[in-house]
Amino acid sequence: MLAHVLSCAVIGLDGVIIDIEVDFGQGLPHMAIVGLPDEAVKESRERVYSAIKNANLAYPRKPITVNLAPASVRKEGPSFDLPIAVGVLIAGEQITQEEIEGALVVGELSLDGSVRHVRGVLAIAATARQEGFKRLYVPAADAAEAALIPDLEVIPIGSLAELYAHLTGEQPILPAQTIPVALSDPPTAQTDFSEIKGQEHVKRALEVAAAGGHNVLMSGPPGAGKTLLARAITSILPPLSLEEALEVTKIYSISDMLPSDTPLMRLRPFRAPHHTISHAGLVGGGNMPHPGEISLAHRGVLFLDELPEFGQRILEVLRQPIEDKRVTISRANGTLTFPANFMLIGAMNPCPCGYYGDTQKQCTCSPGAITTYQKRISGPLLDRIDMLIHVPRVEYQKLSSARLGESSADIRQRVIKARERQAKRFAGTELFSNADMTPAEVRQYCVLDAASQALMQVAMRQMQLTARGYHRVLKLARTIADLADCEAITQVHLAEALQYRAKEFEF
Repeated sequence: MLAHVLSCAVIGLDGVIIDIEVDFGQGLPHMAIVGLPDEAVKESRERVYSAIKNANLAYPRKPITVNLAPASVRKEGPSFDLPIAVGVLIAGEQITQEEIEGALVVGELSLDGSVRHVRGVLAIAATARQEGFKRLYVPAADAAEAALIPDLEVIPIGSLAELYAHLTGEQPILPAQTIPVALSDPPTAQTDFSEIKGQEHVKRALEVAAAGGHNVLMSGPPGAGKTLLARAITSILPPLSLEEALEVTKIYSISDMLPSDTPLMRLRPFRAPHHTISHAGLVGGGNMPHPGEISLAHRGVLFLDELPEFGQRILEVLRQPIEDKRVTISRANGTLTFPANFMLIGAMNPCPCGYYGDTQKQCTCSPGAITTYQKRISGPLLDRIDMLIHVPRVEYQKLSSARLGESSADIRQRVIKARERQAKRFAGTELFSNADMTPAEVRQYCVLDAASQALMQVAMRQMQLTARGYHRVLKLARTIADLADCEAITQVHLAEALQYRAKEFEF
């Protein structure tokens, strides 16, 4: 008999329902899989045969045709093993079609019949609920992840034999239960701001950046603490909301980077790729495009240390994601869009030797070498960075002092309060922070009084701000006002925002 089993393919961040048809023919035993499968899907023939045999079930000695519809969608990966095996059992009349009606099945089979983990289960579960399915059969290792989606019965499958016993009623499997996760748990094992000596103005700048989701570029001599400060920013970032956590979890699930004991991402990502990273590694790509580092940093931090050392093509490709908060990858077989709403934290030396402008060590670079080095960061990219911060050498008195600075926990509380103000302000919209505002929201929420307008007019002329720079200054001023718990932007808030746009180091 002809069998139908429904499964799901992951394309980008979304799922596509796949109808797996299994039919028997006449002739010598073999299995043919059609419907644009990749090599991993074709290899299902051997895994399905061994799994059915080792589960003490009957494998039909007939020619078997497996069609994966729609044929226009390319199928990849081993997640179709389990639904193909179920289709073979239905076609062989060992179980009935009705027992699998209204359900979605995914899973990779081992030769002994056990069911292995597959990637993208959260996206598959979200698609199942969206398409009206009430039940989802997934590997037991992925059940907790799938159960994050409400109103969906998730059945954890440990082996093909267990699934057979469940479908025939011999030994039903209980649905997976979701364990509530506390998203507000403070981050652990992070560098605390209190341990960083000196650099008070840089700490203040990073607090503003964390409160509004702004991009930062730090410049200073080697050993001034740029990398340490960048890594410490994760200790003051606000907790993920449930919506943000599900977005981040879906990306890591599809990338197969979700820890086995962490069904839901609870901390904001911090990605720090090396400057030798490829274009596809940063942006995403492949025959079937997968997320790159900028998408893995979604709702978190993308830290680029030694920024001028990155290739020119790599740096310029950041311009569109920084502006649009997403990245689009085009291939011959289609176009995919991945989210990329991240905070960019860059760190660089002011020159090749690192000591241009240093108070104690003389720079050995020629003026031409300094200019060439700094020009590796183009004007259009620099214009998209909200805050330009000079990080000077730390003096001995501060380094040797036993006095601790303000703790990350205290700074984080101010950041959380500022984000709460923004959440109320942007309720009912897709905006999460001040950095996400478009010119329309800037006009509505960043109104300046007469004194502030006069200051802004002078700053526009003297600092030669572009229209983009003008809007970024207003967003910064809005964040500074939120940290001060002020509804209106005052001249003081605007003056601090302008100081972060001032080019203390030449470019």
